[in-house]
Amino acid sequence: MTRKLKDYILIALKGMGMGAADVVPGVSGGTIAFITGIYEELINSIKSVNLNAIKLLFQFKLKDFWKAINGNFLISLLGGIALSFLSLAKLIKYLLDVHPILIWSFFFGLIVASAIVVAQKITEWKLRTIIAMIVGIGIAYFVTVVTPAETPTSYWFLFLSGALAICAMILPGISGAFILLLLGKYEFILHAISNLKFDVIAVVASGAVIGLMSFSNLLSWLLKKYHNMTIALLSGFMIGSLNKVWPWKQTISTFVNSHGIEKPLVQENILPGTFETLFHHDAQLVYAVLLAIVGFLLIWVMEKFSPETEK
Repeated sequence: MTRKLKDYILIALKGMGMGAADVVPGVSGGTIAFITGIYEELINSIKSVNLNAIKLLFQFKLKDFWKAINGNFLISLLGGIALSFLSLAKLIKYLLDVHPILIWSFFFGLIVASAIVVAQKITEWKLRTIIAMIVGIGIAYFVTVVTPAETPTSYWFLFLSGALAICAMILPGISGAFILLLLGKYEFILHAISNLKFDVIAVVASGAVIGLMSFSNLLSWLLKKYHNMTIALLSGFMIGSLNKVWPWKQTISTFVNSHGIEKPLVQENILPGTFETLFHHDAQLVYAVLLAIVGFLLIWVMEKFSPETEK
């Protein structure tokens, strides 16, 4: 596949979209990769970083190594993701704190559209396909209702957190950021990225690399052997994750984190009218619906003009 500079710029922009999604608990960068037509190339490129490729590297066959791992694609995509992490981490954290209803509404629209787009990739509906989707919905829903934990900040746990989160990040519908939230490490790692704490970043990144290389092989095999079932499962993940991004919530219980700040521990979804009754605040329903529609249309436009769709 011969690509020009503009193609790699476009891949970097898709990487920025993935990075922006992965910063938010409940939204998956894998979803953005899927709808922009680079998902399977991403999985196969990660899978290609194997012992054979490493052997080429140690033999100083750098050109062959770079070609074997689809290096131009990976470096463009990862560069976009890294740039997005560094530039958007503080902004998204601010928006989630100040305008939570509007931001979650936007992401709700994104995920609804993404689930539809992914489900359209299923070429044949059978009983096992439907079961796979139901299983995906159940798993994702369970993940969203698990209570976040207060966990250690030791390097070994940060390494494990990075490995688990990156596996979720490449699954459409399962948010790596939300996995970090469940592990009690979301804010800790986001703070480390915002303040350039390189020791924490390096340990988490190392875990992510190991987890990514291991999991990509399994996912690539599933997509080749059980394509429709795997796509149905991924679509189910997205549908189940909608429980997490519902904009109007009531906090049932809270906890005090390691920085002495009170945070929600258990929340339940409520209707906009109930929100106004309980909290005497405007539910911002009109703006929320408009932003959900914007999110939905954004995914529709991205899917319509993606290379995979054109092909």
